[in-house]
Amino acid sequence: MPILHLENAHTQSAEQVLFTLASNADSGLSDSVAADRLAQIGNNELSLHPPRSAFSILLAQFRDLMIWLLFVAAALAVLIGEPADAIAIVAILLLNAGLGLTQELRAEKALTAMRQLAAPKARVRRSNQVYEIAASRLVPGDIVLLESGNLVPADLRLLESAQLTLNESTLTGESAPVLKNPAALYADSAAMGDRLNLAYNGTVVTHGLGSGVVIATGKHTQLGQIDTLLKQTDATPSPLQQQLATLGRYLTGIVLLTCVALLALSFNSTESWLVRLMTAISLAVAAIPESLPAVVSIALALGAYRLVKQQALMRRLPSVEALGAITWICSDKTGTLTQNRMQVVAMCTRHCQTDLEQPYDSVSNALLQGMALCHDVSCSANGWHGDPMEVALVQAAASHQLDVSALQQQRPRLGVLPFDSTRMCMTTLHTDATGFVSYTKGAPETLIPRCSTQLTREGPIAFTHATALQQAAAMANAGMRVLAMAQRRWDAQPALTPAHENALTFIGLIGLLDPPRTESAAAIATCQAAGITPCMITGDHPVTALAIAERLGIASASNQVMTGAQLQHISDSELQSRVHDIRVFARMDPAQKIRIVQALQHSGELVAMTGDGVNDAPALKQANIGIAMGKGGTDVAREAADMVLLDDNFATIVSAIQSGRHIYDNIRRFIRYVLTTNLAEILIIFLAPLFGLPLPLLPLQILWINLVTDGLPGLALTLEPPESDSMQRPPRAVGDSLLSRGLWQHVLVIAVLMSSVVLGLQAWSVPQTNLHWQSLVFTTLTFTQLSHVLAIRSDHNSLWQLGLRSNLPLFYTVLGTVALHLALLYHPLLQRVFNTSALTLTELALCCGGAVLILLAVELEKWLIRHQYLYQHRKTDDHH
Repeated sequence: MPILHLENAHTQSAEQVLFTLASNADSGLSDSVAADRLAQIGNNELSLHPPRSAFSILLAQFRDLMIWLLFVAAALAVLIGEPADAIAIVAILLLNAGLGLTQELRAEKALTAMRQLAAPKARVRRSNQVYEIAASRLVPGDIVLLESGNLVPADLRLLESAQLTLNESTLTGESAPVLKNPAALYADSAAMGDRLNLAYNGTVVTHGLGSGVVIATGKHTQLGQIDTLLKQTDATPSPLQQQLATLGRYLTGIVLLTCVALLALSFNSTESWLVRLMTAISLAVAAIPESLPAVVSIALALGAYRLVKQQALMRRLPSVEALGAITWICSDKTGTLTQNRMQVVAMCTRHCQTDLEQPYDSVSNALLQGMALCHDVSCSANGWHGDPMEVALVQAAASHQLDVSALQQQRPRLGVLPFDSTRMCMTTLHTDATGFVSYTKGAPETLIPRCSTQLTREGPIAFTHATALQQAAAMANAGMRVLAMAQRRWDAQPALTPAHENALTFIGLIGLLDPPRTESAAAIATCQAAGITPCMITGDHPVTALAIAERLGIASASNQVMTGAQLQHISDSELQSRVHDIRVFARMDPAQKIRIVQALQHSGELVAMTGDGVNDAPALKQANIGIAMGKGGTDVAREAADMVLLDDNFATIVSAIQSGRHIYDNIRRFIRYVLTTNLAEILIIFLAPLFGLPLPLLPLQILWINLVTDGLPGLALTLEPPESDSMQRPPRAVGDSLLSRGLWQHVLVIAVLMSSVVLGLQAWSVPQTNLHWQSLVFTTLTFTQLSHVLAIRSDHNSLWQLGLRSNLPLFYTVLGTVALHLALLYHPLLQRVFNTSALTLTELALCCGGAVLILLAVELEKWLIRHQYLYQHRKTDDHH
């Protein structure tokens, strides 16, 4: 049986790897051996799973208890002759099922997008011949040839490298292309981004040539392991989904018990058994807030629509609300917090000048000229093209009033020594006013020892290596990628060889960085003010990651950094105990990112994860909210995410979180309203027989209140504007239910007060034969509910502060509901249908008085909340 994949190939020499795989670098595998291995191992493809049919996914949407309860409510509505209610309920359920179906089908696309990253063709050496074959036919031991522009078709142990440079950002998160080196490494725990002698499936060759032997195919590649993680990672239900499911279970039990008790208590009633049964059924339909799914869906849909205008695309509606509960944001660095492009941020000459805005002397100009000439960058109508680091050098030179094109014409290139991994430098030769000049750039530790003098304004002087090396180390510790630049003048044109890269004159140091986005720091500060902890999870180097984190205000000290190698050697329980103290996780692989997210979740945090690469996809799916980049992100990341930032702007997350909090507040307002009114209806109908009163409402009147008075104003509550302090308060507690923070107390007190007012009027009016007691009860209940919906628009601001017109849809809905109810009372046809009668002005005044009493009670509650809030803040201020 052939080896499926070779572990730790980066620690072995090329000869050892070839021997283990029974292959040969010159001739490759024989065709027969390759065929045998393919038959035993299988195609170089990501493993497929049987696709679920759309019908089976649709059926899965109806497993929730609340859904079946609403189906029962629809059936009961048909039994009592209200098909319109039944149609509305079923339509709502089908809408929710359609949304769930769309979500599941999109999840399937994530795996499809992953598979499409595999290279369709590969150049392979077999039986002393070079073939182009389907990448799916590769097997371990095949010799693959690489050149610029290729997608790497499998995981390879490199054998040869001629300036071979790969873009591995989709796997490692590191923005700069990586120069590969076939030499063996001797660190078993080397992070993925540090394994310079490996080339990974799905990465891109940006420059140079090379060859490698296949060490893993299909699901055994790094890309395949991410695919496996995606399939093993279950999307986390949003807090709202969990809370609604819990609320549904409680309501089911309460409603069923109440209906049974009502039938038992009304056994001796003068009403017929059919009327009692229809009343109980009507109460069941009214008590179940079947408009709740519709209100939630509409609130989430409106929120998603507003977020699109703010450049945030929500792929799962429940995630709109879940944003408001987020307590941690785990952000990828490259392309998310940074601009995903290299930029010169510091230049240091003898005087250590690092302020790029200062005027430049002759030494600085020499440094800029070296940056403009010593490179392999090309220019087109679309700008500069080539290695991102060299492009950054040219752009920096051009940004300081240096005409790069004119300079290249004045000083044409006469020769070049290309950069390679042995010399670690590059040299170009040019004409000069005094003869010839060569510019050499490279790694400081390699180039500085080759310099014998240093350029100054007065000319070259003796050079102290230690000072320059210390400055280079300081710049590297600040997270920069540091290059050294030197020159050498010639009287006659030399035939460039590596020997000419000695006796150089040192010009200066160049510091490059993938700069933070300008808006990221402010966005992070806003998150922290809102009680949200940001941290960075990246595949980049820890020094670079910490430098960016310090600039953005995420981290402040090196002890807040953990590397992948450190994480590998600690248990999940230890990680869980330490994770809250870490702000930067560097050199992380995809599985480790999931461990971090899970550690935070097990600690009770709600986690948002941002990212753009394939390596981020499993963690995006594991997180409570996965946030992918829309411009620079991969299809795999976008398909795995709950939200896509269309502008790749971290600051957009802040707006989305504020919208999420706003939506949750509005949903709680609706629940506050509907539970209060439903409980009041239950108490009124349940308690009336206990007090010897007739059933206060007819079934059709109950359904009218449920449909018009409950539903329409409740929908208008979802349009309530956000409160001004939504981003100055911490996220709601992870364990909070929809009924916490005083909501159930409000529901109980106001429902009891509302039912007391209505039952009191009934008890007073029933003996008065000249009064229309049932219409009086019907109207009082309707008006008290409408005054209640106006009063609960804010948890603490009074109605007078809000104003009646700050939510015009609700204002007009209340007016329209009052008009409809008056039509029931005074229109002859509607009087016959709903068994109502016209009320006198005195009777209407009594109904309005009950409504005012409820309004004043809610305003008193808010007054107490405001004063308790101020008291707590005064105590806090006194303490500080």
